Formats: sequence, C-alpha cells, structure tokens
Amino acid sequence: MTTDPKNQVRTARKRNLWKFWAIGGAIAVFGAAAIFFGIGSWLVVEDPLQKAQGIAVLSGRMPTRAMEAAKLYREGLAPEVWLTRSEEPAESLRAMGISFVGEDFYNLRVLVHEGVPAEAIRILSKPIVNTADEMLAIVEELKPGNAVIIVTSKAHTRRVRILWRRQSAARGRAIVRAAADDPFDAQHWWRNTTDALDVVREVLGVLNAWAGLVLHPAKI
Repeated sequence: MTTDPKNQVRTARKRNLWKFWAIGGAIAVFGAAAIFFGIGSWLVVEDPLQKAQGIAVLSGRMPTRAMEAAKLYREGLAPEVWLTRSEEPAESLRAMGISFVGEDFYNLRVLVHEGVPAEAIRILSKPIVNTADEMLAIVEELKPGNAVIIVTSKAHTRRVRILWRRQSAARGRAIVRAAADDPFDAQHWWRNTTDALDVVREVLGVLNAWAGLVLHPAKI
C-alpha cells in the first residue's frame, strides 16, 4: 500500500507543531514558576551602608523599623533619626472629640528605649499619606549631595528605591535598608497570608511606580 506523500508532510507538520507548542508551554510554565517563587527575593534590596546626614524611619511595622534605625544610630552612621508623620486618623478623630497619638509618638519612644537621645530624633514637619509622600518629606530635609539611610521592611525596599530614584535622586542619595528583625520570608512568601499580601501589595506598588504613579499609592 502506497502512502500519500502529501499526508506524510501534513502529519510531519502537525507533529512538529505539537512539539513547538509543548516546548513553548513548558518554557512558559517554567518561567511563571520562576517568577512566582522568585518574586519575594526580588522585592528585597539593600544598599551598602555609609555615613549619612540622617536615618529615616518609614511609617508602619512598629517597632522593628525604629529598632533597626536605633541600631544604625548606635553604630555611628548618622547624627539624627527622622520620623515621618501622618495627620490621619488624628484629624478625623479630633473632629469627633477623640484624642489620638500618632505612630511617630510611639516610634520616638522606641528609639529612646533603644538608646537614641531624644535630642537626636526629629519628627518631620511635612505630613504624609503614603510612601511617595514620605520620599518627598525626607528629601526636603536632605542637604544637596548628602545621603540618607531609609529604614523600612524587607518587602518594601524595592518600591522605596524606585520611588526615591524617580522623585528625589536629584537631591541626594538614599541608602535603603531593611529591618533585620522583619519576619518576611522572601523564599517562601506564599506560606502565610501576611507575606503573601505584602508581595501582592508591593508588586502592584512597583508597577504603579514604574508607570509614573498613575494611581495614587496605597495608604500606609
């Protein structure tokens, strides 16, 4: 029985097409897995330490960020520690006759407890709502050409670096550092809801920063 050469060609083409899609699918699955498992580690970046004008503590995750800043201060890396300040929810509660002390109040006490003299602690006057605001508040205090050490949480470091470079790098250098006691598990971030939510929030924040902050950054 003679086989039709045209059918042989069609069969060979189909076989090659299936091989192409199988290889392409395998590459896509491998790439997606690499991104999924590696995204936590990618979010964590740190810069080499050097002496700076100040150490800035970003809002959130008390008391680990303030404790890290105190450690850096004790190592003699800067003469001052700066705290950012949010006006909310204090203003809304004040309108209701309810007193409220902000996060800066407690961070200041953590710093003092950890050995930072009160006179070396400054609460920045510019109010902040989100991380982008914090970069602007910090750069206003920075003398041209100087460096500032910015202390935040591990998963937040990548976004902080991107925002600084986009908004404030012309003024001076930011040395981004993560709190050593932050429990974020970069290699196994999907194992608990706290780390997973951090990764989702930070990936969206990074994409927004790359896009030029077309969306207002999430409130801290």
